[in-house]
Amino acid sequence: MKLETVHYKRARFSSRLPLGYRYTPSHYWLREIELGGWQVGFTKFATRMLGDMVEFEFKVAPGAAIEPGQILGWMEGFKALSNVYSAASGEFLGVNPALKAAITLIDHDPFDQGWLYRVRGQPDPRSTDVNGYIAVLDATIDRMLRGRHDQGETPDG
Repeated sequence: MKLETVHYKRARFSSRLPLGYRYTPSHYWLREIELGGWQVGFTKFATRMLGDMVEFEFKVAPGAAIEPGQILGWMEGFKALSNVYSAASGEFLGVNPALKAAITLIDHDPFDQGWLYRVRGQPDPRSTDVNGYIAVLDATIDRMLRGRHDQGETPDG
């Protein structure tokens, strides 16, 4: 699917961010696929922080009620292990079945085929449009760069 996007670049990170998606401060995206039905996935920033995906498990069964911030399972990348959180309130509809055969979809196509799960309900009230997410990315990357500078690292690594 061809998505209309905004190009984002700051320091050594760049991404194309789809318009019409919702984004959370914890680097998830939500795409409404039907009225009140949402696909949820990691942003490119989140996948970069985790590294190449290795393994995952969801602990929530389809039909369960979920709330923003609730732990749904976990995801392991080469760089980090992370809980997977709910980015919406409502009914958990299930995990992307394609991930069982090709977990690398999360890394290689995070905004489309690499979605994580579906939910029927409402996005996290803290979610924002692409412009709000750009502000989140700017602040996050600036904090990371300041941390490196404070540790005596140069901007190049």
